[in-house]
Amino acid sequence: METTLARGAHTTAPPLLQVDSVTLAFGGVRALSGVGFAVQPGSITAVIGPNGAGKTSLFNTISGFYRPSKGSIRFKGQDITRIPAPQRARMGLGRSFQNIALFRGMTVLDNIKLGRHAHLQTNVFDALLYWGRARREEAELRRDIEERIIDFLEIDHIRHAPVSALSYGLQKRVEMARALAMQPEILMLDEPVAGMNREETEDMARFILDVRAEWGVTVLMVEHDMGMVMDLSDHVVVLNFGQVIAQGVPAVVQADPEVGRAYLGSGNVDELRAKLRAAAGAAA
Repeated sequence: METTLARGAHTTAPPLLQVDSVTLAFGGVRALSGVGFAVQPGSITAVIGPNGAGKTSLFNTISGFYRPSKGSIRFKGQDITRIPAPQRARMGLGRSFQNIALFRGMTVLDNIKLGRHAHLQTNVFDALLYWGRARREEAELRRDIEERIIDFLEIDHIRHAPVSALSYGLQKRVEMARALAMQPEILMLDEPVAGMNREETEDMARFILDVRAEWGVTVLMVEHDMGMVMDLSDHVVVLNFGQVIAQGVPAVVQADPEVGRAYLGSGNVDELRAKLRAAAGAAA
């Protein structure tokens, strides 16, 4: 897929992902309530909201770790609401995690290779003996990862290093590499620049734009960095207390009074706009 979507452009293409009236409850507590939005092919869509708004719960529901009590999720036109997470990964939903979920004692290369596991055809017998198909798949996998993903994310110099020896920013980049190894049609990034300094944030923003432009991958991300969200996104969805309170192009969302109240606990929308402008200026 080589489709890209210019910011603010309208498309008649069917959504790649459709979340429809999704409700998620844990006992008597509703984490999500009637959440609905669409992700267009070739777009960058950001999900934002205050802490506790339900953003990671939404990601976990889309990727299959949680099953909604109501509503549906459609991917490429197919209802995947009851499809297990591993099968969703094979279908083209790849994700990273808010808290880094790498194997710290393994090398960067080995961690990335794990992302392709869902697509391998090798059976247990082949894998144990490491011959025939297993040997060929391993060689092809390593070549693809080293020549495509590692070079793309500029981590060739650390490919044999243990993850535990890396800085936080590099670990986040390795986690993105592992998600890309899943060959996703939608790359789901849960707070990709959380805890990063300005230089690391700028690098990650560049990689997100490039993966959309050069690989044709659609991006769905949860992020708190408002400068990055407003600068990169084609579409922004705002959650508060598990409900969608606004969505649209960044400029529309930025001007929405309800968004100001959600973030500031008051009607002082001008203050929020000033913060967003300052964040966008710092990211420029």
